[in-house]
Amino acid sequence: MATSLLTQNFAWRGRTVRWDRFGSGPALVFLHGTPWSSQLWRPIAEALSKSFTVYLWDMPGYGCSSKDPSHRVDLGVQGELFAALLEHWELTTPHVIAHDFGGAVALRARLLHGAAYASLCLTDVVALAPWGSPFFNLVKANAPVFEQLPPAVHRGALEAYISGASHKGLHADDLRMLVEPWTGEIGQPAFYRQIAQADESFTTEIEPLLGSITEPVHIIWGTEDTWIPADRADRLRDAIPHATVELIPDAGHLIQLDAAAALSAEITRWTITVGTAPATT
Repeated sequence: MATSLLTQNFAWRGRTVRWDRFGSGPALVFLHGTPWSSQLWRPIAEALSKSFTVYLWDMPGYGCSSKDPSHRVDLGVQGELFAALLEHWELTTPHVIAHDFGGAVALRARLLHGAAYASLCLTDVVALAPWGSPFFNLVKANAPVFEQLPPAVHRGALEAYISGASHKGLHADDLRMLVEPWTGEIGQPAFYRQIAQADESFTTEIEPLLGSITEPVHIIWGTEDTWIPADRADRLRDAIPHATVELIPDAGHLIQLDAAAALSAEITRWTITVGTAPATT
């Protein structure tokens, strides 16, 4: 997967958010998760840019956005920021597609900070407790220790951790793209810092509000996701009664890489269907 840089900046509370916009049509915004960046969504975003004005962005603490150690990067901050970013873009009802941690960010912006969506597609998302892999929880409890790992040991642990999110195994170029932002003097502590600040209270807070969502919601899940098991898709549908669910076989948590064609086809089907509704760009 080739790396493409985000070309524009948004300043918010001392943070610098890198973002980009391309294509034409109704607004479609992608949210990445952790420890990923917008690069994971770019191939699908580029394909959909034929029918939509697509927005990609890296959350603070991720990708090519700022990683100031004094800035919190938890779900509470990211949800507030996303609502502010939508205002900056002057989007009133975009279509939204979120993965992993991005699901909680989109839901918090929607339920707590006044954001409104034309539709919401949730893909293997962090939304319902419990969440976090065994390694994630180990790091969370011992982040200061992990920050001091020698760089080579850190890289080995990071590669093993990220590889475990794929059911089919990662190509070397894809693994490198996912790992590189978390290496070096800035990347390594940023990796452990964002895990240390993860807290299930941020999803527990919004779980009772999920039933108030009225816009179309579609849930997509990889059947072999070991980070956030597929039973969460049914639980999420129970919480949002009008939501629809599509399970994609032979795909793990990194569904964008494990099942690129199937995911792209399903997202295209969904977005083209709901994209006929008016949206402000």
